[in-house]
Amino acid sequence: MRVVIIGGGLAGLYAGKLLHDRGVHFRVIEARARLGGRILSVDEAGVAADDGFDLGPSWFWPEMQPKMAALVRELGLDAFPQNTDGEVMFQRMLDEAPLRYRTGQEEPRSMRLVGGTGALIRALQKQLPEETILTGRSVKEMVLGPTTVTLKLTRDGGLDEALEAEQVIAALPPRLLARMSLLPAVEPMTERHWRETATWMAPHAKFLAVYDRAFWPDAGLSGAAQSLVGPVGEVHDASTASGKAALFGFLRIAADMRASLGETAVTRACLEQFSGMFGPEALRPRATLLKDWAADPLTATVDDRSASGHPAASRRPWVTGAWTERLSLGGSETSATEPGYLAGAVSAAERAVAEVVQRMKAGGERV
Repeated sequence: MRVVIIGGGLAGLYAGKLLHDRGVHFRVIEARARLGGRILSVDEAGVAADDGFDLGPSWFWPEMQPKMAALVRELGLDAFPQNTDGEVMFQRMLDEAPLRYRTGQEEPRSMRLVGGTGALIRALQKQLPEETILTGRSVKEMVLGPTTVTLKLTRDGGLDEALEAEQVIAALPPRLLARMSLLPAVEPMTERHWRETATWMAPHAKFLAVYDRAFWPDAGLSGAAQSLVGPVGEVHDASTASGKAALFGFLRIAADMRASLGETAVTRACLEQFSGMFGPEALRPRATLLKDWAADPLTATVDDRSASGHPAASRRPWVTGAWTERLSLGGSETSATEPGYLAGAVSAAERAVAEVVQRMKAGGERV
């Protein structure tokens, strides 16, 4: 292969598209059986769907993120604004009723994709030849040779295989790359840099309740809420563009406590909190979904179990030493602008591909 891309999320698939547009031979390697990484749009049964609810990232801001907006247009995707019509609930103390506030129009408006954020993944996948994507393969080791990198893979079922590539783009969080075996080992300061880079969404969990109808507008509510108490700290209307009604919340409970309580207890506590803010109808969902990203080994490491904000943009080089001419990092967390966001994945993929192309040209190759 000319280039192997590790990771089949937004960054990896977009990097594949950019290489495909240039006619560069590549493969995308994804450990999961599905594509998307932290982008996960599912139906009420939790199955990936074309008209799904987002259990990962949901929003983008076209005015602030022109590259992201341009990709959405290029892929022919439709977007709609996050619902903010109505009052916002604020829960300050357990022994007092939630307060209601009217807020102004959000600027810039948070936008969502019709069909869920998974529409990005489906559209990019359609633009890539089927043989360029390999799922269910985990890269367990990379060995640097004089002119190529050998990637040792493990397939579902325990079968081993290998790929050889001139260039590698690691389109995944640096912490996941840090636990991979690289021979020779990266420099200690570089490995430390990777391990200290927080993975967005990894410490968090999303709870989603699907309803027969959106009942909160009846009470003049937008479906948005903030809480300083209870299991959920932030709530939003998660209804789809097609009208499927839902509310989702980011959990305030730490990862270890979520694991200790169990999904049944967490679900019950979340619904009781929704009821206290939006009324008794919130206790009667048609389905509930709980995605704990901290419990996903293909997203989170032990270091991610503590809550953290968005990773900070870094101007330090992501690769140093012997690997400099063969490896580029292209996950969202490595973006110099908006790391951790969808827009960060787009920017990081563009930078990684530019690095690879520049190295190929420096080697006298036509790209």
